[in-house]
Order: sequence, then C-alpha cells, then structure tokens
Amino acid sequence: MTLLLDTHVLLWALMAPQRLGTRLRAALTTPDTRVFFSAASVWEIAIKRALERADFNFEPDTVAQAALDTSFEPLPVTHQHAAQVRQLPPLHADPFDRLLLAQAQVEGVQLVTADRALMPYPAPVRWIEDF
Repeated sequence: MTLLLDTHVLLWALMAPQRLGTRLRAALTTPDTRVFFSAASVWEIAIKRALERADFNFEPDTVAQAALDTSFEPLPVTHQHAAQVRQLPPLHADPFDRLLLAQAQVEGVQLVTADRALMPYPAPVRWIEDF
C-alpha cells in the first residue's frame, strides 16, 4: 500500500498520533506501506504558520524533519502535479488540498484525509477512518 498524507493527517501522525485510529497508525508503520508527505503540505504549514494560525503552530522545517525521521518519503511538486489540478472538478476550493489530490492521482497513491470536503472526489481519496 502506498499513501500520501494530507496536511492535517501528517501533523497528527507526527505530533498527535492518538488522533488517528489504531488501524491507520498500524498501516503507517508497517514495512509494507510506503508513506509520502508532500512539499505542498510543508508549504501550507509555512504559510499558515506565518499567518499565526493557532491550528498550525508548527515550524515547517521541524515537521519536514520529523517526517523524514519517521521514514516518511518526501514528494516534490512537479509540473505534472500542477497541471493535473486543471482536471479536477471544482468540488473543493482549497488549493493545497487540490494539489495533494492531483499528486495522488498522478502518482497512483491513496490520499489519506480527514477533510470531508475531499470525499466527493473519486479514488484515490481515502477517509482516515476507513482503515
């Protein structure tokens, strides 16, 4: 199984794993699962941290390093990812989430999310409680 974590799921996995279900926590640590985190998530954290949002009280470099230390794999944003956003129906306006979804589609991985606004999109979106 190959997973891409949306930004909140990434933060929870690293900083508050108790917010994730037991099966998802197990999936994130099994050797058979590749777990990716996106440069888009680090960018989102940086922007929201600069805006001093209380729900993003994390430093982007610290989050990225924690993800690497946890053996999550970095996923850069490519021009294919950016172009794929154009193919998404306008069901959700958040540009970071749309880019993450486009990355999941291009890379053929499952986007694990806690954002119900992403659920109307077709696979590869996976709700955090569906593990």
